[in-house]
Amino acid sequence: MRVIAGTLRGRRIDAPSGTVTRPTSDRVREALFSRIEATSGPFTVEWSGLDLFAGSGALGIEALSRGAGRMTFVERDRSALRVLRSNLEALGLTGRSTVLPGDSFRVASTDALTGAPFSLLFLDPPYRIDESEVRGAVQRLVSLGTLLPDALVVWEHSSSAHALWPEGFEDLGSRRYGDTAVTLGRAGRGESW
Repeated sequence: MRVIAGTLRGRRIDAPSGTVTRPTSDRVREALFSRIEATSGPFTVEWSGLDLFAGSGALGIEALSRGAGRMTFVERDRSALRVLRSNLEALGLTGRSTVLPGDSFRVASTDALTGAPFSLLFLDPPYRIDESEVRGAVQRLVSLGTLLPDALVVWEHSSSAHALWPEGFEDLGSRRYGDTAVTLGRAGRGESW
């Protein structure tokens, strides 16, 4: 895998071996980031993001390369954590990133996440995780004030599944890439804000 665009364009991103993590392909990342920028404009240093199921960190690294100011990565698999930390170090991103080892659902219930509140949330959970569990994690992030009003949420999921947004979210549509689909949503300004 390689960084698609930005200051780190063409730089290599390692992926953990085995089948525990499923890295987002270069083709899907390129299409996804084109949609993000078409929806929300170019990345700026004001953007702070949370990569909740980080794996190799490819999504958050791409955002940092394109100009996001800061990313917080959450990952529980030890092998993936080693690769994630190695990628951030090799790319010189340790000063603009925080790595939180642990279960994504537990971390989503924490009210003191480094870098919060976030303007961008990446969700790329293992496909075996039920969509309702992911929706619950997003709802907890909203209720704790971890996401900014109007935060952009990017949910990568199986093309046979559907993103389930919490109440007040705007569904910005889904695109299918083979077995993978990516749905964008925008956090609303409901009563929980």
